[in-house]
Amino acid sequence: MIRASNTTALLYLVLSALWLGPTVAWSQQVPPTEDQLSDPEVNVVLEGRQRSRFRLAMPAVQREGAPGPQIREAADQLEQTLRTDLDQSGIFDVRGPAQLSVLNLTGNDERDFELYRSLRNELLLTSLVKQDQGRLILEGRVYDLASGKVVLGKRYRGDPSIARRIAHTFADEIILYFSGRQGLALTSIAFASDRSGFKELYLMDSDGANQRPITAHKSISMSPEWNPNGREIAYISYYSGTPNIYLVDLGSGRKTPVITTGSLNISPSFSPSGKQIAFARSIGDGNSEIFICNRDGSALQQLTHSSGIDTNPAWSPNGREIAFTSSRTGSPQIYIMDAEGTNLRRATFDGNYNDGAAWSPDGTRIVYASRRTGDFDIAVADVVTLESRLLTHGGGSNETPSFSPDGRRILFTLKRQSRSGTSTQIFVMDATGGNREQLTSKGNNSSPVWSGFKE
Repeated sequence: MIRASNTTALLYLVLSALWLGPTVAWSQQVPPTEDQLSDPEVNVVLEGRQRSRFRLAMPAVQREGAPGPQIREAADQLEQTLRTDLDQSGIFDVRGPAQLSVLNLTGNDERDFELYRSLRNELLLTSLVKQDQGRLILEGRVYDLASGKVVLGKRYRGDPSIARRIAHTFADEIILYFSGRQGLALTSIAFASDRSGFKELYLMDSDGANQRPITAHKSISMSPEWNPNGREIAYISYYSGTPNIYLVDLGSGRKTPVITTGSLNISPSFSPSGKQIAFARSIGDGNSEIFICNRDGSALQQLTHSSGIDTNPAWSPNGREIAFTSSRTGSPQIYIMDAEGTNLRRATFDGNYNDGAAWSPDGTRIVYASRRTGDFDIAVADVVTLESRLLTHGGGSNETPSFSPDGRRILFTLKRQSRSGTSTQIFVMDATGGNREQLTSKGNNSSPVWSGFKE
C-alpha cells in the first residue's frame, strides 16, 4: 500500500485486478487493494534448470493521439524509469527497442508473438500512454508469450510531474507478480553530501535519480538512519557546535533534537520497533561506549563498558542483538551483543580493521568495511559460522555498506584519489559483489542507507 503524502496526492492509481484471459478490462478510479497486489490463484512455476532471469521483451511505449510537450516528456521519463527498474531488479533480462528492431512486426498478435518468441523472449510488456484533461494515463500489459495471454494488466492515472512514481509503482507490481517479493523501485536512499558547500543530508530514489536535500543546517550533518516506519530519519549534526543526534520528519521537514548533552553523540541506529535508538557516546578521555535511549532521548542506558572505543552500533532485524565496532582487543573489530548488553562475542577475525556493520534483512549476515591489505573493501560475514568473504577488491577505499530491504543489493561509498583530488561517491552492487553502478557524481557523497519498503 502506498502512503498518501503531498507528492502522492496527485497520483490517482487506478489498478485493474489480475486477469488470466486474453484481454484486460480496465477499471476506472478504483483504489488499490491487497488482493490486487497478490492474486492467490496465480503461481509462477520454474521447472527444470533454474534460470537467473526472465527474458522480457519491452518495445517502446506507444503514444495515443498527439500529446502535448509535457505529456511527451513525462512519457519518455516513464519509459526510461520503468525499463531501468525492471532491468535492475535481477528478475528480468530486458530486451528493448534496439534488440527488437530486427523483428518485422505486423500488428497481428499471433504473428508478432511468434516473432518475439523467435528471439527466445518469454514475456512481453506493452505500454500505452494517453492524455486526458492534462493527466497522464499509462496502460500496461504483460503477456506470457508461450500462451499469448495477458497475465498482468494495470492502469494508472496521475499528474505528468509524477511520471517516475507511476513507473516505479508499475515496476514493483510486475516484480511482485513474477518473484513473489516486493521491488525496490519505490524505496529511497538517504545519504550525506557536501555539494552545497556544507555537509547536509539528501534523499534519492533507488535508481539514483531525484536527488534532493532534507537538511539545511549549513553545518556538518551526517550518518542518516531510517526509522523503520519510513517517516523520519535520525542523524548527527554539528549544528550546535558538538555532534548530537536529531530527527527529521520527512513529511513536515521538522527537525527535533534527541540527544544534545555530552561532548560527542554519534552513529544512531533505530531498533526495529522504531521506539529506541542505539548510539555511541563519549564518556571522557576519548573513550566512547554504546548507549540506548527511547526515541525522544529518555531512558538513557549504557550497554558497553570497555577501555577501548566502542562505536557504530547496528540493531539486528529481530531487535534481539546489536552489532558494533570495538577496539577493546587492539585493532577495531565487529562484535555482537544481546540488546541488553550481555552475551558479547567477536564476529570478525580476518583483517586488521573492521568497521561499520549493517545487517541483512533476514539477520543471517552482516556487511562491513574490512581492511586487510591497503585500503578498505566491503566484506560480508555469516553471523553463525563467522565465515567472511570480500565483495570488492581495491580501486580505492570501499566503506559504509548498507543492505537493500530485500537483501539483494548493497550500497557503499568508494573514495578514490585522482589528479584533481579525492572524490567519494555512492555505488550500489548485487549482494554477491557484481553489477556495480555509480549513483552519485556531484560533490562528495557518503553514508548511504536504504529505506524499508513503503507501507
